[in-house]
Amino acid sequence: MANVLELVEARLQTALGRPDARAAITFLGTERIEVLRFVDGSGADAIVRYATLGMSGQPMADPADPLADPVRGPRAELLLTVRAGRADTDKVLRPLAVLAASPQVEGVIVAPGGSLDVGEPLWPGAPFSSVLVAASGGLVPDLELDAPLDPVRFLPLLPMTANEAAWKRVHGAEALESRWLAAGTDLRDPLRTAVTLQD
Repeated sequence: MANVLELVEARLQTALGRPDARAAITFLGTERIEVLRFVDGSGADAIVRYATLGMSGQPMADPADPLADPVRGPRAELLLTVRAGRADTDKVLRPLAVLAASPQVEGVIVAPGGSLDVGEPLWPGAPFSSVLVAASGGLVPDLELDAPLDPVRFLPLLPMTANEAAWKRVHGAEALESRWLAAGTDLRDPLRTAVTLQD
């Protein structure tokens, strides 16, 4: 596992630069999850990116499944991008670690199009408690591992308001992303309001 995580951290630094901060959280019965913070730019245009490190150490599988393969299976880390200086987004470290630990704790398979909910605001004053998992391959390219291991995918998280999350459950992830796109929604704004969901 250590070798996989070393490769993952190297890929993150190649894509995002050196992290300026990191925090480690360990939940009972799970491997340690770290959250790395990367700052891009300065002043009003600065972007902050948070990346988990530790989730990909094991393949995702139902921990209650006695036949789960300890080697094969999807592997992922989570990415969250927000505009700097508009909210105390550094408080998202623990919620992100909770989401990254969910495959080990709850047997959740985190995949594009899925929703994850932490049951509380992602950071103080945030209008979001849940996120939409987007497709990998953009900001941080997938990391191929030696066979038979699956590649590590770096999955962007898009914060959703409660109304957006409810609408997504009915209409699907693609429909919600289309609404965001049509409205020109700034998904990096940590204080944004919900997109209009009425026709």
